[in-house]
Formats: sequence, C-alpha cells, structure tokens
Amino acid sequence: MNQDRYDLPLATASDRAAALYRDGVDRLLSAWNGAAEAFDAAIAEDPDFALAHISRARIHQMNMEGAQARTLAAQARQLSQRASARERAHVEITAAAIEGRPTVALAGAEQHLEEYPRDALVLSLLLGAFGLYAFSGRADHDVARVAICERHISHYGEDWWFLSYLGWAHTEAGHLGIGRGITERSLRLRPENANAAHGLSHAQFEQGDTEGRTFLSAWLKAHPRASFLHGHLCWHIALTMIEAGDLDSALDIYEREIRPPDTPYPPLNVFTDSASLLWRLALSGKTNLESYWQGVVGYGAKFFPQAGAHFADVHYALAAAATGSDTMQARLAQMETRQADGKLAPGPSAISLCRGAKAFAEGDYARAVSILEPLVAELPRIGGSHAQRELWEDTLIVACLRAGYGDRARRLISGRLQRRPSARDAAWSREAERHMPRA
Repeated sequence: MNQDRYDLPLATASDRAAALYRDGVDRLLSAWNGAAEAFDAAIAEDPDFALAHISRARIHQMNMEGAQARTLAAQARQLSQRASARERAHVEITAAAIEGRPTVALAGAEQHLEEYPRDALVLSLLLGAFGLYAFSGRADHDVARVAICERHISHYGEDWWFLSYLGWAHTEAGHLGIGRGITERSLRLRPENANAAHGLSHAQFEQGDTEGRTFLSAWLKAHPRASFLHGHLCWHIALTMIEAGDLDSALDIYEREIRPPDTPYPPLNVFTDSASLLWRLALSGKTNLESYWQGVVGYGAKFFPQAGAHFADVHYALAAAATGSDTMQARLAQMETRQADGKLAPGPSAISLCRGAKAFAEGDYARAVSILEPLVAELPRIGGSHAQRELWEDTLIVACLRAGYGDRARRLISGRLQRRPSARDAAWSREAERHMPRA
C-alpha cells in the first residue's frame, strides 16, 4: 500500500499519484513553489484520490479562490467515503476550515491528532501566524501552539517540517534562544524550506540580530519568486530597513516585491503586508505615500469587501484611516454585527483597534492613546505574529509622542531598546525625553 512521508496509508493504487502527492505535501509544508501543480498531477493520475483533492482545495483557499476550494472540498468529501477513517477525518477537518467553520476544524484537529499524531497537514492547520490557533481569538494562542507541538514531539523526531514549526512556536512564545536553535536545525535538514527561513527571520528580529537582513537576502536568491512566502520574506527585510532608518530602501522593496495588485502571493499576505508596511513607513516619517495607499484600498475592496476575516479587517482600517475613506464606518458596523452574533473571534478588541487607527489618522492623538493603551495586552487576540502585531505598539508610541506623553512613550520604548536596539526606537526615545514632565 502507498504511504505518505509520515508512513500513513494513502487510498490510491497509483504509485505515481502517491509520489506526486508526497511531493506536493513537501512543497506545501516548506512554502515552496509547485505544490498546486503536484496535486493537480496527482489528481490527473488518480481522479478518485481524496487527499489530493482536499490538499488542492487548501491551496485554492489560501489564494482566496473560494468557489474552487469549496467545489474541490465537496468532491474530496465524496471520494473519501471509499478511503480510510483517517483520510475521511482529514478531509472533514480541512473542509471545515475551507468552509468557514474554524471552531469545528480546530476541535476536530485536536481530537484527530490524538489518534493520528503524524498527520502533518492536519497539525499544520493549527500552527503558523494565520493558523486556527492564531485566528481563534484566544489570548494564549502562542502557548497553545507550543503545547500541541510538545504534545506530539515524540512522533516526529528530527523531521524538518515539524522542527520548523516547533522552533517558530517557541520563538513566538518568547523562548527566543530555544526557538532559534530548533529552527536552525530545521534549516540545516532542508535548506529549501521557506517556513524555516521565515521562523529564523522572526527569531533574529526579536533578538535584534543585525545579521538577519544579510541571512534573508542571501537565502532568497535561491527561493522561487512565485513561492507564496516570498513577498512576506521581503517584507521582513523591509522591516529591518525601517528599524535602521533606511525608509527609501524599505519603500523600494515594497514597490518591487509586495505592492499590489500584480504580486502572485496569497491575498491575505499581500493586503496585510502592504497596509502594515506603509503604516510603519508613515509612522517613521515617510511622506507622499498617497498613491501607494490608494492601491492598497483598491486591493482590499476587491478581496475583503465585507467584514469577516478580522486580521484583514484591522488592516482594512489602517488603509481606510490613512486615506480618509468613508468606508470605515460601514466596516465597523459590519464588525459590530458579527460581534453581536458571536462570529467575531477577538470580540471587541479588533473593533477598538480600528477606532484607535481612525483617531490616530484624524490627529486626535490623546484619544488614540486612550483607545490603544488598554489593548496592548489584548493584541494576541487578533492573530498574526508578534512582529506583525508590533505595529499597534508603534502606533501607540507615536500617538504618545504627538500627544506630549513622553513618560508613557519612554516606558514602551525602553524594553524594546534593551531587547532589540534600533535607530528608529532610539530616535523615538530621544523625542520622548523632550516630552518628559519637568519638576
């Protein structure tokens, strides 16, 4: 019987289909280009192969090709009735995520992994900055990721994919030395693993390692530009440039690698990376960004026209606030309706962040501080990574500076300077000193 790389049986009699499926899974788990083509080829070899259909549906979902994703998920569900119990459950869990039932998918995945801990694609649904834990609205999702990885660590050994996410989970939970060491082991096992390069870039960023930009710039030379993490990894390089005060170079990266609409990456990555990078540039003093913002607003209107994905919603608020768009009120009203219906995972946190961005853009810095300051501890609820969420702390620091609250700004900056010195934070610290209360 054919098996996957984790020794789990596959319900296909075609050796060729099984090999193509294994290749597609490895490409998906390493964020490497070619997974969709591998799954398509596996389906062509065996049209009844349920796992190839559901994996291809997953890629459609990532690319926000909703109709195609749901169609393939339905086909996979039907085909899986002739497969094993493990494969049927795998299909149902993934289909629930595709169909917008994340609570069902999360609970199903946790239960499934108790019986089939080496079902790596199911485990992968829980992990990552955009995984089911991150977007659950839980404040403790960083801890949850570490816990699920540690629970099943004995089943993976020195597996390159598992180590990449175990390391990243520890990094996001604040265990920087542990996380970096594990991630570096993963990268040595499979250098062609964008998830490991991504995890290492996070560890380097959090540690203030100035070699992070050099590592990532060199590693990206061998990474296909069409791979879905390529633009986001370029975003990481741009962050280091902003911290170094090199705003022009950061904007150049945005123009070449990230700027919508002509980049080939998943829309959630493109939209959130674009909005957050432009907002950070503006916070650091870059001007004349209006034309870039208009492109982001148009992209958001196309892919995120209605409230729903709360991580996209808070970035939609940044774009609307930066351009003075009158769509902000409509988006807030939609989010409030979803909250009342119990469908907004972070509850009021995401709505309040949107209101804080609006106050900041309108120049009401004291109000922005009053909204954002109590939310710092709640930021994990919106999901994403710590590096992505740090934008809101940056906004609060600048709001404090512009409102004349130097003591509050200095408290926020001091811890960061000890952990990760940067030219930008040092400049903000000097400005905070000028706004300190005098005896």
